[in-house]
Amino acid sequence: MIWIVIGYLSGSWLAAVSVCRWAGVADPRFCGSYNPGFSNVLRLYGPRLAAATLLLDALKGVPAVLAAKLLALPVWLQGLVGLAVLLGHSYPIWFSFRGGKSVSSAFGVLLVLVPSVALLTALCWAVLAWRLRTAAAASLISALLAPLLCLWLAPSYVSVVGGFSLLVLARHGLNIRRLRRGEEPHLRG
Repeated sequence: MIWIVIGYLSGSWLAAVSVCRWAGVADPRFCGSYNPGFSNVLRLYGPRLAAATLLLDALKGVPAVLAAKLLALPVWLQGLVGLAVLLGHSYPIWFSFRGGKSVSSAFGVLLVLVPSVALLTALCWAVLAWRLRTAAAASLISALLAPLLCLWLAPSYVSVVGGFSLLVLARHGLNIRRLRRGEEPHLRG
């Protein structure tokens, strides 16, 4: 299906790399936590570049997922298009298959498929990040909460959102080990 391919290819564009290049700062894949995502950009370069990264990573998959939804494709197929976006971000063809953790991209996909779940999960992430001072812990807990919120608010999408959550959790393996050792970097504050 063409929308799955478009979803993967659009997901493969890493906003953090472009935002940092446009700002004339070092590529986040080669400094900090070496992750091309929102939290590494925030720690390295502050809220302005991080916000741009978050916005662009969230928006990049919207056209493909929105097309799948507007075409009234079955929920499982909408989910595959969304998953393709997340896999593109995690394993981008344009960047030697070394990408990010898909949290911001998952927010954008959820915003199209199940907006109420996306907004509540984002609120949970923000509160947790503020209280815990680590993006990884906030992301892990939010990824666990998303399918539960979906069960309550949009039951037909539970398996789709559960699949997204599993990918986000799997991409945080190194963070989980660092959290256990107390070595996870804190957000700026």
